[in-house]
Amino acid sequence: MKKYSFIKGTGSVIPEKVMDNSVFLSHDFYDLKGNSFDYDNKTIIEKFKSITGIESRRYAKDDQTSSDLGTIAGQRAIKDAGIDPEIIDQIIVAHNFADVHYNNPQADILPSIASRIKYNLGIANPNCVAYDILFGCPGWIQGMIQADIYIKAGMAKTCLVIGTETLSRVVDKYDRDGMIYSDGAGACVLQANDDNSDAGLISISQQTFTKEEAYFLYFGTTFKPNSTEKTRYIKMHGRKIYEFSLNHVPNAMKVCFDKSGEDIKDLKKILIHQANDKMDSAIIKRFFKLYGVREVPDGIMPMSIHELGNSSVATVPTLLDLILKEKYRGHTIQKGDLVLFASVGSGMNINAVTYRF
Repeated sequence: MKKYSFIKGTGSVIPEKVMDNSVFLSHDFYDLKGNSFDYDNKTIIEKFKSITGIESRRYAKDDQTSSDLGTIAGQRAIKDAGIDPEIIDQIIVAHNFADVHYNNPQADILPSIASRIKYNLGIANPNCVAYDILFGCPGWIQGMIQADIYIKAGMAKTCLVIGTETLSRVVDKYDRDGMIYSDGAGACVLQANDDNSDAGLISISQQTFTKEEAYFLYFGTTFKPNSTEKTRYIKMHGRKIYEFSLNHVPNAMKVCFDKSGEDIKDLKKILIHQANDKMDSAIIKRFFKLYGVREVPDGIMPMSIHELGNSSVATVPTLLDLILKEKYRGHTIQKGDLVLFASVGSGMNINAVTYRF
C-alpha cells in the first residue's frame, strides 16, 4: 500500500476591507515610460475588468501584517484538524515580501515569517521546525510538495503549510497593474495517512524557467514621472507572463495528472492560482485539449478572483478552504474526488499537484 499525505484541516483569512474598482477612478495612471494614457480611468478600469475579471479585492487592516494573517489562517487550520499544535513537525510559510507594515514599504523578514507565526501560535516544541519559502505565487503548492516529501520519507508526520501575503503594501499606485493585487492567507494541516486509504497527494510536477523569463515579474521604481522616490514596487511584463503561462502551464498540469495514472474523465475540480480570469480560462481550455476534450466540464474551475483579487500564495488555499467548508457559490468537494492544484508565478515557477480527497 502506498503511503500518502492528506489534508487534515484547512483555514483561511479574507480581510474585511473591500476595495472595489471605483476606488481607482481618482488615481493617476502612467505607463512604463511615465506617459499618461489617451483614455480616462473609467475606460482603463473597464478594460482591466474585462481581462482580469476583478471587480473588487481585499486589503488587510492597517495594523495587520502577513505574519498576522498567516497566524490566524494557521490557527483555523489547526482547529479544523483537531490537533494539538505541539505535534506539528514543520511550519512551512510561503510569501513574497515578508511583513510590510502600513506606510512603511521596507520588508521586515528578521526573524522569518514562519518563526513569527510559530511564536504567535505559542508552540514550545523546539523540534517543530519553521521556515519560509520564496517561490512566487506557486509558493503554497510548493510548500505542500515539500511537506509531502518529508512525510513520505518518514521525517515528518504533521506539517502546517501556510500562504500569506499583503501585496497591497508593495504596489505602485501610479501603475494600473497594481489593481490586480490583494491581501489574504490560507493554510492547511498535512498529515501522514495511516489508515491505508488512498486519500492524499498522488503526484506532482514542478518547473523553473529562467533563461529568458526570470524577470517577467520584478521590483521597480514608480511610474510617476519626474519622481525622485527610491522605493521599489512589484512590477510585471503582463503580456509576456500571459503568453508564457498559456505555453507552459497546461503541459505542466498534464505531466502531473499523467503521473497520477487517473482518467481525465474522473477529474472533479481544478484549483488554479487566481491570477487573471481570461488567462486561467485559456489555460484550462488548453489543458483539456491536450486530452482531446474540446469542452471544459461545467463547474470544474471555481474562480474567486472576481471579488478577492490576486493574493498570490493565498489564492489556492483560500479557495480550497471556502469550498471544503461549502462557503463558495455552491461548489463542493466530496470524499473520493480527484482535484488538481496548479500555479504559475515569479521566477518563473510552475507547479501542480494531483490530490484525492
